[in-house]
Amino acid sequence: MSHVFPRHSKSKLPTVVDGQGCCLIDRSGKSYFDGSGGAAVSCLGHGDQEVIAAAKAQLDRIAFAHTSFFTSDPAEQLADRLIDLAPGELDRVYFVSGGSEAMEAALKLARQFFVETGQPQRSRVIARRQSYHGNTLGALAIGGNAWRREPFKPILIDSTHIAPCYEYRGCEDGESSFDYGQRVANELETEILRLGPETVMAFVAEPVVGATMGAVPAVEGYFRRIREICDQYGVLLILDEVMCGMGRTGTLFACEQDGIAPDIMTIAKGLGAGYQPIGAMLCTSAIYDAIASGSGFFQHGHTYIGHATAAAVGNAVLSRLVDDGLVSACAVMGEKLQAALEDRFGQHPHVGDIRGRGLFRGLELVADRETKAPFDPALRLNAKVKAAAFDAGLACYPMGGTIDGVKGDHVLLAPPFIMTDEQVTEVVDKLEIALNKAI
Repeated sequence: MSHVFPRHSKSKLPTVVDGQGCCLIDRSGKSYFDGSGGAAVSCLGHGDQEVIAAAKAQLDRIAFAHTSFFTSDPAEQLADRLIDLAPGELDRVYFVSGGSEAMEAALKLARQFFVETGQPQRSRVIARRQSYHGNTLGALAIGGNAWRREPFKPILIDSTHIAPCYEYRGCEDGESSFDYGQRVANELETEILRLGPETVMAFVAEPVVGATMGAVPAVEGYFRRIREICDQYGVLLILDEVMCGMGRTGTLFACEQDGIAPDIMTIAKGLGAGYQPIGAMLCTSAIYDAIASGSGFFQHGHTYIGHATAAAVGNAVLSRLVDDGLVSACAVMGEKLQAALEDRFGQHPHVGDIRGRGLFRGLELVADRETKAPFDPALRLNAKVKAAAFDAGLACYPMGGTIDGVKGDHVLLAPPFIMTDEQVTEVVDKLEIALNKAI
């Protein structure tokens, strides 16, 4: 009998014993193509010898030293590299152990910035419906997924939500993509004015929405308008790139493709590629300097921030992504995957939309392509697709509640950047088996 507290007590999972390249192998010897990289984590696949060697070498020197006493060369080097590559005026890096921690740090930094700059009345956060920003209480509170929030609503901080940029379902007849994007972006200004501009500290968004909606990118011009509104009202723009960042969309930072930069950014998942738990919050020099010239103390912290071994792994991962060209490879393979998905499922009677960027792709499943009517949630189609795909040897990331937290089903794909042309075909073949069986 296991004493592990699992994610779901009614499911029995196989035991993974090995991983090589894009594949995971269980104790029985069955191989699974890692079509979602876990949860968009394993961008380099499994068994990357350069990353493993970097971890071993750091363990031979010093595994961990608390950051209240020491900094470390790996942390300093990784911060320097990230800022060299980061967009806009991002200038400082605060290392954590994962995405939820990064979001908590971002929220607390935003609040402290306004306290230290004489604007303590700014405390309100605006985010978007159908967003996901983490499972700790602060991150959950600003997330816009109703199903995840519901059990914990009494203990969540107050936040408000505007519409997502969801062209497939939100664009009206006769409305251009650009006009649609401007319309939903302008909801931010309306909400700021409703709350009172002097009370709003931040707007939080994912450049490409991941788990809750299935790789939904914003339309052209949407984030430029969002940036304008934030600047106009002195609101900090926090971009959550925990899932869509670190090359996943075909550029190192997802927001590069939208032509903007945030005041605060969060990254994780692909930064460690699964080889170590690591995430980071990046902020501008203006925000950092407000703290440094004020109290000098960011009133936050976790035991494992700036973990030396995790930072060493992050450096090795970043080298693979940038120096070895894997971000560029992701962009190329992403287009091949999109083309293969469109070729196989573009006219499928129950695939309504195929979307995404890079190797971050989603398929929205519908009962009727013409009306875009979703399947009855009681059917739990997403769970059936996941089980059927896993049985066929494909680990992918189907989810329900795509439309409003209750209705809608999608499949998210986020395979390793090292996948081959043959493996693109393998993914599409196995996904077709799964959809046929489940539907």
